[in-house]
Amino acid sequence: MKPGRLASIALAVMVLSVVVPARAATIQITMDNLVISPAEISAKVGDTVEWINKDIFAHTATATNGDFDVPLLPKKSATFVLKKAGTVGYYCRYHPNMKATLKVEP
Repeated sequence: MKPGRLASIALAVMVLSVVVPARAATIQITMDNLVISPAEISAKVGDTVEWINKDIFAHTATATNGDFDVPLLPKKSATFVLKKAGTVGYYCRYHPNMKATLKVEP
């Protein structure tokens, strides 16, 4: 292989590693026995939060700042894609003692 071609390939690999965005993650949060777990978690803008309701009754994931209000049927899950950075407290509207914090980084 010619030395110039090897340098071109190396340059292309470096450019692609910078241009291709990191994959968004899916963050799982469980609601079980009237407890949100984990109660505090970090994520990034673009990540998907999946709340999994293991209880036999409905819950919600309701942001105190109004960013989201996700209904969770019994024994089901629901998702929400994080759109902005910041720390958001949330709770269950049906069981207000169920509280948690989501830290969203840019």
